[in-house]
Amino acid sequence: MSDKVVDRTIENNPEEPVSNFTSNRYFADIIQARYSRRTMLKGSLGAAAVTFLGAGLVGCGGDSDNDDDNGGDGGDGTPPRLSFDAIATSRQDAVVVPEGYTAKAFVPWGTPILGSYPAYMDDGGNTGADQSMQVGMHHDGMHFFPLEGSSEHGLLVMNHEYVDQITLHPNGPSERPRPLDEVRKEMAAHGVSVIEVQKSSNGDWEVVPSALNRRINAFTVMALRGPARGHDLVKTAFSPEGTRTRGTINNCANGFTPWGTYLTCEENWPGYFHVRMDPQPRHLARYGVTGWQGYHWYDVLDEDSDLYTRFQPSESGDDATQDFRNEPNGFGWIVEIDPHDPDAMPIKRTALGRFSHEGVVFAEPKVGEPMVFYSGDDARFEYIYKFVSKNLYQEGMTGNDLMDEGTLYVARFNDDGSGEWLPLSMGDDGFVAKMNAAVGTTVGSIEFDEPFADQGELLINTRLAADIAGATRMDRPEWGAVCPRTGMVYFTLTNNSNRTEDDTDAANPRAANQVGQIIRWQEDGAASASTFQWDLFALGGHLEGSEQEGRSLVADAALTAENIFSCPDGLWFDGRGLLWIQTDMSGSMQDGSSDHGDFGNNQMLVAEPDTGLIKRFLVGPTECEVTGITMTPDHKTLFVNIQHPGDRSEPGDFTSHWPDGGSSRPRSSTVVVTRDDGGEIGIA
Repeated sequence: MSDKVVDRTIENNPEEPVSNFTSNRYFADIIQARYSRRTMLKGSLGAAAVTFLGAGLVGCGGDSDNDDDNGGDGGDGTPPRLSFDAIATSRQDAVVVPEGYTAKAFVPWGTPILGSYPAYMDDGGNTGADQSMQVGMHHDGMHFFPLEGSSEHGLLVMNHEYVDQITLHPNGPSERPRPLDEVRKEMAAHGVSVIEVQKSSNGDWEVVPSALNRRINAFTVMALRGPARGHDLVKTAFSPEGTRTRGTINNCANGFTPWGTYLTCEENWPGYFHVRMDPQPRHLARYGVTGWQGYHWYDVLDEDSDLYTRFQPSESGDDATQDFRNEPNGFGWIVEIDPHDPDAMPIKRTALGRFSHEGVVFAEPKVGEPMVFYSGDDARFEYIYKFVSKNLYQEGMTGNDLMDEGTLYVARFNDDGSGEWLPLSMGDDGFVAKMNAAVGTTVGSIEFDEPFADQGELLINTRLAADIAGATRMDRPEWGAVCPRTGMVYFTLTNNSNRTEDDTDAANPRAANQVGQIIRWQEDGAASASTFQWDLFALGGHLEGSEQEGRSLVADAALTAENIFSCPDGLWFDGRGLLWIQTDMSGSMQDGSSDHGDFGNNQMLVAEPDTGLIKRFLVGPTECEVTGITMTPDHKTLFVNIQHPGDRSEPGDFTSHWPDGGSSRPRSSTVVVTRDDGGEIGIA
């Protein structure tokens, strides 16, 4: 999710307002306690990394019993090594890749996926009905599902995080109250696209007109499953039984399952609602549900439309089944989609918690053990979570078996490099004791006047439950990735623009953390363990010698011109064990006007986790975010998403014309990257 600073985009997609005002420990304090300033900036954190896990398990190059046939190490246990020459930073309005590689734009926003109709109109003239049959806006998390194991034919499934009203409409958004179809177009541009794709005889990829192609958006009916299903707090006039909701919004990073389904994550959903309840109930107040994104979907010319009430929840009826006071509680979940069945209703999996989900990744499933999922809450001072299924994994199981029941945990990081998973469960005596002790007190800014009645209410209030448990406040935890060879878990902490000198002291080398870092941990035993050991993998930042110097900590080396980066966001392990890192810097960092450094356009790098070698592989066009990544099973085609190029555009004054060129309006798009000699991406 973008860290916006431009006035125009503050209305569209800013950082979520801080809503965690607890005294829970902040991760910066733990970093300060564990590492001296000298060690962080100049010393041997590489040595610390080795001792924290053991020399053979520093990254993703140690031994593993994972015999997945896409392991990519040739079967001899040799970790993969990068073979390309790193590229320089760039401010071109183009996608730049290393010599010997080619990048081509594919399925940009507005591409019809049900044949050739309705065609994309560059003047922004497509209607809401058109948009419902076209690829959505602002591509994000993505996965390639091969059909019959093919690396040349499959389903490309991707998220669409939000919309830019300036480029979506002919002249930007209309004055309020807004035309109803304009709002419908924005709602249709959100969500997920399922697209059958195939490599043609000339080597280019193309969309296959297919019954599998579909759009899932802010109108799509979805089932609720898990502990919150049927709860009084999810009942609405649309679903008096509390078993369904409509739509998915602000879909950011993603996940996928061993049983072949796609997981999309609802991130900055709170900003779509304008709440007319004062005071706000705790299940809204702790999420900052205030209408801060400013789409104004509720403010339409047709006040009889249910948009008017749906996105402006209030207690207008005798009970919740007569109004939409609980509409926001249908969002903030992980949504499971079966891309192979166009008639399958998407399912919101409430057992995995309600917050601003930034992706979901799972530990390698093992027969006879629980399934383990990890997810971050992408907001300043929020937390990292783990879900452990109640049922033990067996071949043939699905989400109904493994995602409806289990225990949700939240992470606490300790000064000595250890960590604990704190259960958020009404069945855990320790949590219940903490909850009861908190009754009658203020937890952060929330008056906790009564305990949660049941697990469903707890999960609807996941953030508040994590506050009570005593989790560690983090700097915007975003994407996670699990090494396929060692099971080590990596997470990006993008930045925290609200952190000031008051949050730390002069000994903390990351004061006002504008550049972010990548954290990692190893569970103490099985993935379902209650404790872990953690360390830092890399620090984003400036070149050597600055107060916020970037470092590859395993390599124990300052970042150089070949790999300097800031604000890590997207994170993904390919099947060979290479770690791909994508950045999401604000406009001022990209154009060099910020005092935080000059990093060029947003980029994608790739790392050898065991050596700490990091190289820049791709740089995106003007004012974009590089986000979303997947690869074909043969590792010869890489799909990468480019989001919001020309982010500072105004009506008729576009700052980017990528990918169509000329005077066209900018379009988010997937990029297909291949090697000119037909070899595997990134390695010899």
